[in-house]
Amino acid sequence: MPDAAAPPPPDPDTAIAVRGLTKRYGTTTAVAELDLEVRVGQTLALLGPNGAGKTTTVECCTGYRVPDAGSVRVLGLDPRRDRTRLTPRVGVMLQEGGVYPHAYPDEVLRLFAAFHRNPLDPGHLLERVGLTASRRTRFRDLSGGQQQRLCLALALVGRPEVVYLDEPTTGLDVAARRSTWELITELQDDGVTIVLTTHLLDEAEALADRVAIIDHGRLIAAGTLAELTADEHPTVTFSSRPGLDTAALAGSLGVGVTEEDSGRYRLDADNAPELLVALTTWLAARGERIEQLRAGRSSLEEVFLELTEGTEAARDTRRADGGAGLLARSSDAGTAA
Repeated sequence: MPDAAAPPPPDPDTAIAVRGLTKRYGTTTAVAELDLEVRVGQTLALLGPNGAGKTTTVECCTGYRVPDAGSVRVLGLDPRRDRTRLTPRVGVMLQEGGVYPHAYPDEVLRLFAAFHRNPLDPGHLLERVGLTASRRTRFRDLSGGQQQRLCLALALVGRPEVVYLDEPTTGLDVAARRSTWELITELQDDGVTIVLTTHLLDEAEALADRVAIIDHGRLIAAGTLAELTADEHPTVTFSSRPGLDTAALAGSLGVGVTEEDSGRYRLDADNAPELLVALTTWLAARGERIEQLRAGRSSLEEVFLELTEGTEAARDTRRADGGAGLLARSSDAGTAA
């Protein structure tokens, strides 16, 4: 049975408060004692390998699932008990939109608009997501990217204070993805609280104020991008011709040098300007080119991999993706829109 303990009084600056959330399916614990908080107007990127518990967490926050323990409050309300009061204030975009296959985009958007007291103009919103020309195309005949954009419009038509976006750019081409990012940025400017689940790390880096990483149903890291990517062990990495004389380079620079992968090198040192000058001078003297150079903070991808790549869920994800892994950059991920 759900934990009956009364949660603390709601904080008006907190949009979503999750305390000790636990959800089980039979003998499998999908979410285990999860604590999470999203402030009003923040964008939280919820990351994790497939099967980590992201979707279950969002479903508990939207009232689709009943927690086995813990509490969830959204805008100070219980998503289940206060569903009638909360639903008009929340927008939800799921990967599977559940739209009737024979419905037309303009009619289904007008229908959803009729459920709200002060909706956005359906025609303008349809134009904003690039579906005006397809307004009389049945949902089943839209491309995957067009269906995604319609589901996004349905989540936004009611002017929500909180919106959940589950992989909103899946299946979009580069232009449509950029347009969706712009729309999300407009929501941020309007003070809308956003929970974003995505497998695209550059999307999280571009849009999120805070990032939460969960694995096996537990929160394993949370913070701003700067906090999560602050590197306690400074390194400089660069790409060049495979097989460089790392011993000679290390002797010249006075720091450790490792060829981590074919043609990808790591210097165990901070990104001091004199080190970078010495590196480029050494390479230039031997006619070698630098294909890529990165110095400073760790990337979000590196942090994610360090925290999760040893888990069974992450290994399964990489196998399912043909070895590319969950962390495909958005430039490789889009298809038809």
